[in-house]
Amino acid sequence: MALNVDAKAPPRGVMLSEWPRAAMRLGMLPFAWRELMSAPRGDGRPVLALPGLVNGDNSNLVLRHYLNTLGYRAFPWELGRNFGPRAIGVEGERLFERIAAIHDETGEKVTLVGVSLGGIMARVAAHRAPDLVREVITVCSPFAGLPSATNVWRVFELASGQRADDPLVRAFLEEASEPLPVPATAIWSRSDGLVNGEVCHEAECDAARSVEVSNGHLLAQMSPEVLRAVAETLARAGDQSSSGSPAR
Repeated sequence: MALNVDAKAPPRGVMLSEWPRAAMRLGMLPFAWRELMSAPRGDGRPVLALPGLVNGDNSNLVLRHYLNTLGYRAFPWELGRNFGPRAIGVEGERLFERIAAIHDETGEKVTLVGVSLGGIMARVAAHRAPDLVREVITVCSPFAGLPSATNVWRVFELASGQRADDPLVRAFLEEASEPLPVPATAIWSRSDGLVNGEVCHEAECDAARSVEVSNGHLLAQMSPEVLRAVAETLARAGDQSSSGSPAR
């Protein structure tokens, strides 16, 4: 899959609406919790949650608590704030070591759930370590476009110490955009104000699917709609594995 080099960043007005929309979603969460708990129960498989740009494990507390409550084993990434290569290592070695440690601890392949930049990293990890990864779920992750398709490329430059037009950054994105050797689900939003939703998913096929949600980018991993989509994706893979069909 070639990168979408023509995609533009969302309009400024949509970007500015992110904060009030995020606050509204967060306020809805307690009222949606009972319905969220009606999702299919988990099977104990390990799930690693990867945070978005400049965020750390605290940003995924709700996501991990929800998955643990359903019956999965949700792990933090324990690599501090996501400052790009500064967090995972130049070649991603720190992230691969974390995935391998969970694999060794549980004896199972690890499902990766990555938010925004964390999702891009999850896809690269699946390409490079398919023997350790069971499935990848991305949440509002702009893996199919250039940094210019986002409103956060300047923040990325400051946090990572890399220029957005660095050939290494483009090579990383090109790798992330390629079809994965494991099942992949992209959760994305057309009304995302920080990244262009069109670069957050790929063409659907047997091993790749997309789930469109109505929320924006900020705190997307705390959105009841996104939480439910993650739970249903995990259950879908579990059902297919138990029936003898390949997980997709």
